Amino acid sequence: RCIPALEEIAAAAEGRLEIVQGDALEFDPSGLAPPVKVVANLPYNVGTALLVHWLTPRDWPPFWESLTLMFQREVAERIVARPGTKAYGRLAILAQWRSEARIAMELPPEAFTPPPKVRSAVVHLKARAEPLAPAEPEILERVVAAGFNQRRKMLRAALKGLAPDIEARLRAAGIAPTARAEEVAVEAWCALARNLAGQPG
Repeated sequence: RCIPALEEIAAAAEGRLEIVQGDALEFDPSGLAPPVKVVANLPYNVGTALLVHWLTPRDWPPFWESLTLMFQREVAERIVARPGTKAYGRLAILAQWRSEARIAMELPPEAFTPPPKVRSAVVHLKARAEPLAPAEPEILERVVAAGFNQRRKMLRAALKGLAPDIEARLRAAGIAPTARAEEVAVEAWCALARNLAGQPG
């Protein structure tokens, strides 16, 4: 239903709007002219996957300057959560590692037709010129996922499958082996990822 409406707008504003229909996860953004500001009401079933995809390219800065995206409110709260809170996890770490994230506004169900069963929130993410701390995206994702898959366990137990000397590596990264995943700041997760990758610092 959206495409015909957009086509009408494109016809009325010739040369100012190009419509690209396809899978956003497979779309190649290299042809977009900067600065790119993504504004989207994402389908809730793919919103998290898209956000992680846009946050974890190997090269940084990314194609986008900012993302303004709508999520379920619970997901939005996870993106901006701080260490030591129940909402803090993989999404918060990846988002805050490479962007400045904040909730811009909240919307009640009655703002939509038909009204959904959940509340929604718009999150604004501004890309950092440099990540908060150096780390390889793939390794950081793997380490964080391992930690939060068993978030109530101490990290020396939750991460023991990553390295036989994980306690020493945790200490080298400035993390107490008895800490739990939700207690560890973004920079410390990055330090652990660098340690496991054999990188200095």
